[in-house]
Amino acid sequence: MSTPNGFPQHSGTCVTQSTEGGAVQDLHAKKAGKAAKAAAGSNGVLTFEDPPSVGTSLNETLKLLPDELKANMKIKSVTPRPPRKPRLERAASLDEKSWRRWRRFRTSQESLTDPNETSSSNGSLQEASLSPPVRSRASPCRQCCQEISLHGSADALEASPVGKSRGSTSDLGKRASEISSAFGGLLRGKAFAGGKPRLSQIMPARPLPPVELNVASHTLRTANRIDSDCLDYRHYSQHKFGRVSSSLSDTRLHGNGMVYDNCSTDSMKSTFSLLTPIRSKDVRSRSYLEGSLLASGALLGAEELSRYFPDRNIGIFVATWNMQGQKELPMNLDDFLLPTDADYAQDMYVIGVQEGCPDRREWEIRLQETLGPHYVMLYSAAHGVLYMSVFIRRDLIWFCSEVEYATVTTRIVSQIKTKGALGICFTFFGTSFLFITSHFTSGDSKVNERKLDYNKTIQALTLPKNVPDTNPYRSSSSDVTTRFDEVFWFGDFNFRLNKDRETVDSILNQNPERDVSKLLAYDQLTSEMSRGSIFKGFQEADIHFRPSYKFDIGKDSYDTTSKQRTPSYTDRVVYRSRYRDDIHAVKYSSCPVIKTSDHRPVFALFRVKVRPGRDNIPLAAGQFDRELYLIGIKRRITRELQKRQEQKDQKSSSVCSVS
Repeated sequence: MSTPNGFPQHSGTCVTQSTEGGAVQDLHAKKAGKAAKAAAGSNGVLTFEDPPSVGTSLNETLKLLPDELKANMKIKSVTPRPPRKPRLERAASLDEKSWRRWRRFRTSQESLTDPNETSSSNGSLQEASLSPPVRSRASPCRQCCQEISLHGSADALEASPVGKSRGSTSDLGKRASEISSAFGGLLRGKAFAGGKPRLSQIMPARPLPPVELNVASHTLRTANRIDSDCLDYRHYSQHKFGRVSSSLSDTRLHGNGMVYDNCSTDSMKSTFSLLTPIRSKDVRSRSYLEGSLLASGALLGAEELSRYFPDRNIGIFVATWNMQGQKELPMNLDDFLLPTDADYAQDMYVIGVQEGCPDRREWEIRLQETLGPHYVMLYSAAHGVLYMSVFIRRDLIWFCSEVEYATVTTRIVSQIKTKGALGICFTFFGTSFLFITSHFTSGDSKVNERKLDYNKTIQALTLPKNVPDTNPYRSSSSDVTTRFDEVFWFGDFNFRLNKDRETVDSILNQNPERDVSKLLAYDQLTSEMSRGSIFKGFQEADIHFRPSYKFDIGKDSYDTTSKQRTPSYTDRVVYRSRYRDDIHAVKYSSCPVIKTSDHRPVFALFRVKVRPGRDNIPLAAGQFDRELYLIGIKRRITRELQKRQEQKDQKSSSVCSVS
């Protein structure tokens, strides 16, 4: 039977009312079409003057029920069913995803050229319909009607509340819920007969061959060179620890199915980098500034400096320690180099030693072991038993110039150079630094000799050599400290307190730990600096620690020998700058927990302003002591493993006794 508009009618539609003669009418309606006029008779038969147009949804159909019928029907509330759990599938690799996008693109092109959209791929099309495919193109609403009619038109007739006396209004509500669920399934593409065919997932016929460990290009292999003894680190770490790291690394990329092999990982690493992206047009651009030392992108320029130091200030740790030539080194240097009251580690560490231990290399290894893998030793120099080591964050080695050093001997009589000075200088971005460690003449009353040591040092220290002066107009040939922007001078200056032992002891016993102002009133160095006879232009931070000399080894008591030396502030750190307020002292203290010498280490933390520079200076090109770095890191790991093993053995060796 067909409607006046020429559309065939189907049984088993969304809501169907039948008479005793068995006439069935389709109840689809469209808002933009004609309004349906329905009347409910005494026998409950619904009649329609104009059939609705095809393509109307189920919700619009239910809206057309007469108000009288709605009032008589009591439809039970239907609890919605929870959605099905998503079916877990293997994450596709980049190659499979690219292939799928290409197939969808080809399929869409074939659909545009084929009016019937009946392209096939030799059995790879997935059968998504539950009914036989139609030959001609049909609308989705018509397919919906056909699908529901196949599932049970007879049930729909029996479930009608007015078709038979045994029907009820609750059956209609149940049937409406089933129809709604079926219609939702159709919209999800599970029951479309004439829809667009979908390609089934293509799985590889056999496992892909394994990829070699080293698949990077020659450029990447050179820039990210891996030692031969560390090539199998990834496999070993996965076997030993279960995962390599917790960051967005290669492990997570592989685990999430984002990449398939190591080659893809190498290509994707830059996507997740924290480095500032460089646009291609900026690299291609040419201007009159091309080749200029101040152009955008200069290695030591303002743009690069602001990227690493937005406030243009770096943190510097400067320390001095007279080791008294002891062979025994402290077991732990954490309290010395990494004080607990500082929240963050510094960008640069400079450590000067007087009367250093016989094994200088062992001392440097201990420093590297303590600072860890984030720091590298930029340079190290020695003058007799005077040692100086400069460590810097490994990210910053590219912005350092060549490092130069010079020495001065103040005591020629001695064969072993115990007294003198050692200076190291370099330029960081556009700011030049000079670090000097000295050991002046000892003796309570030899103040003039110490001043002579100072004058000889500033005149005889021949620095800089090849690195140009950043401001030659403010330099003096007779004073090395005027030829650099920032100068730090530290060491065992041997200046004493002009007071007897008993008075000093009484002051130390009466005053609190940090109140040492009465002692400083007798300090020789403070007095000489105020007169301008030594360390001209230098400053010293306020002292709030006890005298660093002279202690009994291994104890906190001052000299108890027959000499009864007076405690003094012999170990000091002073600084000067070409520009006012460039150096800000954050902390100035000693390390009382290290007791292997009669001196306590003294350190200072600074915030130093850095200025941009030019690329015309000789650069260090990222050079550092690689051998020391590897030894220090290996020893750091070994000590940690030994510590854990000892804790494990201690727990396992505990025995419970039962009384």
